[in-house]
Amino acid sequence: MARRLHPVEFVALMAMMMATVAFSIDAMLPALSEIAAELSPDNVNNAQFVLSAFMIGMGVGTLFSGPLSDSFGRKTVILFSAAIYILGAVLAWRAPTLELLVMARMLQGLGAAGPRVISIAIIRDLYSGREMAKLVSFVMMVFTIFPAMAPLLGALIVEYGNGWRTLFLVFFGFSALSSLWLATRLDEPLPVERRVPFRLKKLGVALVQMLSIPMVRLTLLVQVMIVSMMFTTISLIEPAFSVVFERSAEFPYWFFALGGMAATSSMVNAIFVVRYGMRKIITLAVGGFLVVSLVMMAMYLFGPGGTPQFIVYMIWMAALYYQIGLTLGNLNALAMEPLGHIAGLAASVMGAISTVVGAVVSTLVAQTFNGTILPQLLACTIFALIALPVMLRVGKLERIRDQ
Repeated sequence: MARRLHPVEFVALMAMMMATVAFSIDAMLPALSEIAAELSPDNVNNAQFVLSAFMIGMGVGTLFSGPLSDSFGRKTVILFSAAIYILGAVLAWRAPTLELLVMARMLQGLGAAGPRVISIAIIRDLYSGREMAKLVSFVMMVFTIFPAMAPLLGALIVEYGNGWRTLFLVFFGFSALSSLWLATRLDEPLPVERRVPFRLKKLGVALVQMLSIPMVRLTLLVQVMIVSMMFTTISLIEPAFSVVFERSAEFPYWFFALGGMAATSSMVNAIFVVRYGMRKIITLAVGGFLVVSLVMMAMYLFGPGGTPQFIVYMIWMAALYYQIGLTLGNLNALAMEPLGHIAGLAASVMGAISTVVGAVVSTLVAQTFNGTILPQLLACTIFALIALPVMLRVGKLERIRDQ
């Protein structure tokens, strides 16, 4: 087994690897209006494709990065992925048109998939069970704090740098630094004798194996719903601030507050997951958010004035982000438990499915934006309505298994 880093350094390194994705998305939010004004003044909504392209590229890359890491080692594939990400950042920095910017962002997403997926596989290589779930919770906690700062950092970079293009130079530096840290401090966690040749058909075999396990099948469906919520929120939160509530200048600060609050959810999960288990926490989190969403929907449809007040919207957003903090790490750990023998393949297939579906669904929802919060509210409520009964079914399977 590879030498383990001190847990604090290991958590920080894995969190930084995973944060590459969130930083690359969230830091762009304050720049969308400037990008639209410069590259797509006739249709400002097209600037949203800068987010969608990254997510779709990430989904495609997610499908291959895990299996490649099973064959060539975790570190090798992460570093190669980082090189692709850096190339995409350079091309985006110089892109003269929106179309070329979108293509460069897709390339960035393709490269960002490696650190995102393989970090989970590395944790699975070195830890298992509830210990792994606890560690994932700490990673998610650190991972959440940094992206919470990303819109604020993005706004500062745009304002004091040289416009939105400077963001891509920062992405370059962030990826280079995390890659150097990984290369010099972490031993390769997958020894040569445990590696398997890369075969494209193994992706299909892994998918069949995963879907043949009811626990994996159901938790994957819930993960798709949660990721769809997250991407929908990312796509529509800035328009809600700027168009619905006319608080565009305040957006980075409120987003930071939401992210800081969400980080505490991961801390709470780390405390209670060993005692109560992953499934119970996921079920309670989804159920609680569904109740809040139904109340919010009733206020929107039947309350005076239609759109709830800004503070009510922020309470709903806080509930959504808290739920994400309590569920995503647990869902990954719960689904990966019976899949240790194909950890890289499983992480890739699960990540690809949830990311691509979430990106496509969120793009469709974002295109329905009509100057109100209804598309976002309705979509997230539907996702929770699907996820809750699925988690109740997971509970029944656990009780049958334990008898």
